[in-house]
Amino acid sequence: MTKFKLLALGMALASAASVVHAEGPWTLGAGAGYVEGPYKQYDNNVIPIPVIGYEGENVWVRALGAGYYLWNDESDKLSVMAYYSPQYFKPKNSDNNQLRQLDKRKATLMAGLSYVHHTQYGFLRTALTGDTLDNSNGVLWDLAWLYRYTNGALTLTPGIGAQWASDNHNEYYYGVSKAESRRSGLKTYDADSGWNPYLELTVNYKLTDSWNVYGTGRYTRLDSEVTDSPMVGQNWSGVFSTGITYSF
Repeated sequence: MTKFKLLALGMALASAASVVHAEGPWTLGAGAGYVEGPYKQYDNNVIPIPVIGYEGENVWVRALGAGYYLWNDESDKLSVMAYYSPQYFKPKNSDNNQLRQLDKRKATLMAGLSYVHHTQYGFLRTALTGDTLDNSNGVLWDLAWLYRYTNGALTLTPGIGAQWASDNHNEYYYGVSKAESRRSGLKTYDADSGWNPYLELTVNYKLTDSWNVYGTGRYTRLDSEVTDSPMVGQNWSGVFSTGITYSF
């Protein structure tokens, strides 16, 4: 995952956390995020993050995504949804001379289904989405279990999960073609599908009924189908964001 996709993930996590604890349907806020991505010699920066969320009876909006509830009660929430995935690769953004000879990889619009099931022991969160713009033609399946603990104004939500990426997705973002190999000197690489397990934690503190401060982070251990790519320089990626939100 590039730093741009991880940033979007941080925005989504922050928005979701804010919406969950909001007193009103709308949430607006601002924060900052730091991303550690796996591509070789990509800069890691602190980036400003706008936060927006809406939680209605039928429609929801969270950062770069939106959905329509097909089923919505206290225990189960099934949605058809879409989100903009800013994952891309621009050769000129790398300081590695060989990576600068590779082709661009474009961002895309992902769409599919998401489902959340709540129990007294925590909740299941899963989503199955596919590329709709014919860029990677890839499919992503995210599956996680989370537990929410509240003590007064403080809420902690740790989680453990994994994201499955199809061979088309991994090949598009991490593969090296024969033509690219001839230009760059990198070995050719054909990626297969793989699982990327992760740990995440969201912390939310209510300053008032409307104002919240949050922090959210995720550590992802990358599958060998990603780390074996000559484009990748490490076996993990991470994101952290923090900020303040107002709900009304």
